[in-house]
Amino acid sequence: MTDTIETPATSTQSAVSFRDVSMTFPDGTKALADTSFDVRPGEFVTVVGPSGCGKSTLLRIASGLTTPTTGSVSVDSSGLGYVFQDATLLPWRTVIQNVELLAELEGLPKDEMRRRAVENIELVGLTGHEDKYPKQMSGGMRMRASLARSLVLEPKVFLFDEPFGAVDEITRERLNDEVISLFLRKRFAGLFITHSISEAVFLSTRIIVMSGRPGSIVGEFEVPFEYPRDPELRFDPAFAELCGQVSHALRGAHS
Repeated sequence: MTDTIETPATSTQSAVSFRDVSMTFPDGTKALADTSFDVRPGEFVTVVGPSGCGKSTLLRIASGLTTPTTGSVSVDSSGLGYVFQDATLLPWRTVIQNVELLAELEGLPKDEMRRRAVENIELVGLTGHEDKYPKQMSGGMRMRASLARSLVLEPKVFLFDEPFGAVDEITRERLNDEVISLFLRKRFAGLFITHSISEAVFLSTRIIVMSGRPGSIVGEFEVPFEYPRDPELRFDPAFAELCGQVSHALRGAHS
């Protein structure tokens, strides 16, 4: 998808705010320690860090699925979208039925539910595949359907938990392009989790680097590139330099 919309302006009011958040699980595992940061409207913030550093736990706390041991979290609850590592589509429902699911659970009128589903299926490039079942689609197509399903509720805050980790690199790059287009069109506040440094730099307005368990913030980088971002940006020396800086911080986070 192409996009000519200018970079959305950020607001001083936070869409997501973590304050001194720590998380210790019942088995004694300390996942997070004194973590504080904000995501403002119009920002796309990506968190990178070693496996087990609490990145996904942060999203579960933001979504209300997990309560932190200490600290506080505030989220703009007027609209929350969540895309998981797996597309989590219901195998007995078609694409359009899966996309309608959250609107159906919210009790939207059928006409409005269908209108939003059709609109967002078009946005993610799945027009013509509405009647397919998940088993008939590629991994990339299933993730597009998952994105469309979350967009139906017009979220103000969008949480992404390593959604493209299981797809091939070419598909991943195409999905990155589409996420940026959706970000510019819908103007949500994005909080994205990934292990890929290049993905983080390509998508984000800001990158947060976390230490090993228990996770805490050890680095933060503003991303200077304007939106929309051309795929060729990945070959720009400035892009490579920023990837190197994030990688250096991440190597330090492992030590």
